[in-house]
Amino acid sequence: MSPVDERGATRQAERNFGTDQPAVGRVAAGLAGIRRLGVACAGGVDSTTLLALAVTADSPSYPERHRDMAVRVARDFGLQHEFIATTELARPAYRANGPDRCFHCKDELFSTIDDEVRERYRLDGIAYGENADDVRRPDRPGALAATRHGVLRPLADAGLDKSAVRRVAGVLGLPCAAKPAAPCLASRIPHHEPVTREKLAQVEAAERALRALGFTDCRVRHHGDVARVELATGEIARAAGELREQVHHAVVAAGFRFVAVDLAGIQSGAFTLPLVAVARD
Repeated sequence: MSPVDERGATRQAERNFGTDQPAVGRVAAGLAGIRRLGVACAGGVDSTTLLALAVTADSPSYPERHRDMAVRVARDFGLQHEFIATTELARPAYRANGPDRCFHCKDELFSTIDDEVRERYRLDGIAYGENADDVRRPDRPGALAATRHGVLRPLADAGLDKSAVRRVAGVLGLPCAAKPAAPCLASRIPHHEPVTREKLAQVEAAERALRALGFTDCRVRHHGDVARVELATGEIARAAGELREQVHHAVVAAGFRFVAVDLAGIQSGAFTLPLVAVARD
């Protein structure tokens, strides 16, 4: 798939997407008239499903495996792909790591796309992979940055939630269709604790080592010397039992002194959602 035109979008909508067919049609209709679309792609299932021209941020907050996935998808589907260097770590507001950190990250990304990519490829629009589930969450300040930059959100506008996006990705044969959600590495650091390149590298190394042990999904929350490991609930017993020593060694080798396995399992928005709830009260 090369940069889409209206006919290409229509052909995608004509595939057999089952019960998701009407929503897929709305995505195509929403992109009508946009002949060259750039998609901000981190290698996840949402943005990959939209892909036309893949634009991936080369940032320490994105794991290397995300960048590898974006490259693989672009190669397999014949897409143009470009890495752009973003410098969110140079922004004091981003490093301060308040609940609005994601806004400053996305603002950096979309500003860089506007400055370096849009004109070069004569793009008619930029889109990103916000879905209908994301719209309902109160902890996504990056959406404000998208609005300010006029970035399109075709999946959300068409009413496609995460489950529907995965089904559509499966029909399209995308390798990330069943890939677990994977927020950026900075989301592992408690708010108001500074984001640093070193902390991001520790988290990435620890999570890479845990995946090498066979854990399908994980988050390593950075609490100074302590790594709080979140795993799928069905894998906690194995981490605390037969693989206890390997888990401890893997995480300590990444630079932590202590390792704790969180019995609550994976917790999306673990640091941001409690702050948003307090603010609303």
